[in-house]
Amino acid sequence: MNGRSRLWLGLALAASGAMAHAAEAAKPLDVRDMIVMDRVGDPQISPDGQMLAFTVTHRPTVEGKAETAIYLRSLTGKGEPRKLVAEGASPRWSADGRSVYYLAPAQGLEQLWRVGVNGASSGPGGEAPQQISAAPLDLQGFKLSPDGKAVALDYAVFADCDGLACTADRLKARAAGGKGHIYTRLFVRHWDQWSDDRRNQLFVARFGADGRVAEPTLVSRGIDGDVPSKPFGDDSEYSFSPDGKTVYFNARIAGHDEPWSTNFDIFQAPADGSKRPVNLTAANHAWDGWPVASPDGRTLYYLAMKTPGFEADRFGIMALDLASGQRHEVDPQWDRSAGGLSVSADGKRLYVTADQAGQHPLFSVDPRNGKVETLVADGTVAGYAVGRKRLVVAHDDLLHPAELFAVSPKGGKLQPLTAFNQTRLAGIKMGQPEFFSFKGWHDQPVQGYVVKPADYQPGKTYPVAFIIHGGPQGAMDNGWSYRWNPQTYATQGFAVVTINFHGSTGYGQAFTDSISGDWGGKPLEDLKLGWKAALGRYPFLDGQRACALGASYGGYMVYWMAGVWNQPWRCLVDHDGVFDARMMYYSTDELWFEEHEQGGTPFTDPAKFERFNPVNHVADWRVPMLVIHSGHDYRIPETQGLGAFTALQRRGIPSEFLYFPDENHWVLQPKDSVQWHDAVLAWLKRWTAPAATAPVEAPSVKTASVKTAH
Repeated sequence: MNGRSRLWLGLALAASGAMAHAAEAAKPLDVRDMIVMDRVGDPQISPDGQMLAFTVTHRPTVEGKAETAIYLRSLTGKGEPRKLVAEGASPRWSADGRSVYYLAPAQGLEQLWRVGVNGASSGPGGEAPQQISAAPLDLQGFKLSPDGKAVALDYAVFADCDGLACTADRLKARAAGGKGHIYTRLFVRHWDQWSDDRRNQLFVARFGADGRVAEPTLVSRGIDGDVPSKPFGDDSEYSFSPDGKTVYFNARIAGHDEPWSTNFDIFQAPADGSKRPVNLTAANHAWDGWPVASPDGRTLYYLAMKTPGFEADRFGIMALDLASGQRHEVDPQWDRSAGGLSVSADGKRLYVTADQAGQHPLFSVDPRNGKVETLVADGTVAGYAVGRKRLVVAHDDLLHPAELFAVSPKGGKLQPLTAFNQTRLAGIKMGQPEFFSFKGWHDQPVQGYVVKPADYQPGKTYPVAFIIHGGPQGAMDNGWSYRWNPQTYATQGFAVVTINFHGSTGYGQAFTDSISGDWGGKPLEDLKLGWKAALGRYPFLDGQRACALGASYGGYMVYWMAGVWNQPWRCLVDHDGVFDARMMYYSTDELWFEEHEQGGTPFTDPAKFERFNPVNHVADWRVPMLVIHSGHDYRIPETQGLGAFTALQRRGIPSEFLYFPDENHWVLQPKDSVQWHDAVLAWLKRWTAPAATAPVEAPSVKTASVKTAH
């Protein structure tokens, strides 16, 4: 039993009689239960290390509105968390520790707010939150200077505008005019948004005597790129020097080649905006990002890749001597890709997370020699905060959504700080996970896991959901998910099998690299061998009643398997998969991904795009398939799903097409998530029912004779 399991067992033993009764009457997890679980995260430790601020997103019902609140909890006692503000996000401590700054709406726009920690607006005599910005645009993120006298702010603006008001006025004018838009370069659209020509840019504002922010000054002047990056960038991509006089940030200069470039660089700019930013990493044409200065201001740490045009290369930890310009890699011997970089208050330790053999732990790294130590080994560290005497981690696993825990800077036992979902979990039974290893492609070790059905009984057999992860450079780790959660299948009577095939992260960079140019090769071999190994090891798996399902790259693999490995499967489920590799290139947003993965372009190397192209094997499709796609998915556009469904229908194969007009690559809206899960589970149950007929050869297609009028 791992430390997290022992910890949760202790919580369960300490639960009340009512909760014990609920556990006895436990019911299987339903997607509706999952949606209303509280989502805990963004831990922030006060400067003196005594208090913790964090966020909790509550949703009372599937139909109800989600509300994110900010909570406080003492780190020196056993007190319960208390709500500081009922609506707010991104809590950040003031330099003196007396206040928390945060984002919240005002007149329909996100603004910066401040509240004293000794009381909230709802408490007796508490200090009312104060709105301290009044910009005409949404504030997207912020970071306070170390001395508390200034704040970095990021807004989406037009590059030729002098101030925020200019951008706001132009947006209003556009809304009043025609709906057409002329584009002169890519990106035309990215992830789930069409471009309106604005760029995320970084500003710095001083605090006035009244505590409000003054007119902000643009510090990313002349940067034709997004600070922070789109679509998922945040305040971790920019930071202050310890004296507050300098700002560091990462950006990819856009130009004409933005959609096929991963050349992010680190820039340095004066916080008063008096000079243009200077590129500190121009020599590296791969990805440099997430700059953090050492406490003495002499060293800038950041993460860097080495391979241009590759988004899944290994991130190494770099150290730049700001005086001499000399730099070196801190951890060249560590074959893991670092993320979430932080520095200890004394500068003697670096902290990062990384995938590690099915887990996503927290590590400490000695910047002097690159020695790596594991602080939190099992499960997933989804976020963390660094204090002088302790760390706080947001931790989850396959059995528990994220809660907050304290841990020593040297590692050790996790001490629970929150238990927002404890009552809900006490009333739910789940399937038990187990990792296993086998010999995959070329007898190389490959890892996967099974999850037993929640109602598992020895001696019985169960239908199987065979889940294929996306990425493709990703992994099915020991972590909780609100989208592809194995428990949503295990608690509906299915066993779950998943394989971290060649290309997965957490097993060394060579293992990750091996999928590029070989999408339908080594990974398929691993899936076949993993399926065989699982059937041989776990007799409760009913190999005659199994369905395969996957999304993104996993969806590609489902389409590929439909033509080249369809014999074991009763049914297939494909979410936002790649059906036609050639047209995928011409319609997707980030071209660097396709060019690296396929080894070129379809107009220079067409054979590389056709080698593992599912569309070329439609004649061999035979298995019933549920196809799911979304209208705002610009990574893998909806025509890929429509094309596959057309092929299925024309072939006469039982098939359904579930379409979400306003979801992106992920299904995020609660009602849509319920519909998604209900449709997928109904499809699996239909085709794995004991009375269901195994797939047979699809009927031959006869081409009708068509007369054309002239």
